[in-house]
Amino acid sequence: MCIKQVPDSSDTLAIDEQSGRMVFKPSTVFRMNRYDEFALEEALLLKEKFPGTSIHALSLGPERAGATVFRALEMGSDHGIHLVFTPGMYASPFITAWFIASYARNRNYDLIITGVMAEDDMACQTGQFIASFLDLPCATSVISTEFQPEGGTVIADREIEGGCRISVQLEMPAVLTIQTGINTPRYPSLSNVMRARTQPLEVIKIEESDLPERREICSGLRLPDSASLGTFISGSSREKAGKLLHILHEKAYLC
Repeated sequence: MCIKQVPDSSDTLAIDEQSGRMVFKPSTVFRMNRYDEFALEEALLLKEKFPGTSIHALSLGPERAGATVFRALEMGSDHGIHLVFTPGMYASPFITAWFIASYARNRNYDLIITGVMAEDDMACQTGQFIASFLDLPCATSVISTEFQPEGGTVIADREIEGGCRISVQLEMPAVLTIQTGINTPRYPSLSNVMRARTQPLEVIKIEESDLPERREICSGLRLPDSASLGTFISGSSREKAGKLLHILHEKAYLC
């Protein structure tokens, strides 16, 4: 189960003009990526349906990302893994997936689940890269799952273009990226919160020297252009109606 820590709001973000990197203000609040909340809930539902299932929640990120791993433990995960990585450069989905796959390669996981994308970069690539590195089948934008452990398969309904759906059957081990709306993420129970407080994380520190060969370089970063401002119309109701009619004619919305 892969999770990511993201800023709660874009209002507290800024861009460093010299480095071209996103910087966080002291007031920035971080939380679990909402897409990953749905993915985690799907894993928890699987655990409830098939007793004996164990959920490992893993996050790659700086020291503060450990709080998001603890959040996953509070929601019901059995084990937390924090790959501590504070890069001084752009960490692409390729790099993120590289380290996650390196950790998971020899641990015999039956299923690797991620959110369909992250709220901050919206790249929609990490799950697919993980599957590629591990040579596993992968289904993206999953909106329904049916597990068949006796046959070692999972049936996943995917959301595709045009509002259509397609159903695929994958042999496990496999990778799924979960779409929002598949379930309703739960709030942590008191018992799980108390358990998480005494449960240590598996912490692995990653250095930039461990990085694979870089394939992508962030050439620039900028805030989106401001949308055009609205026009406020003053006056009496008759005057406002006349001014509005004039604007609509001027912009050729009315002939």
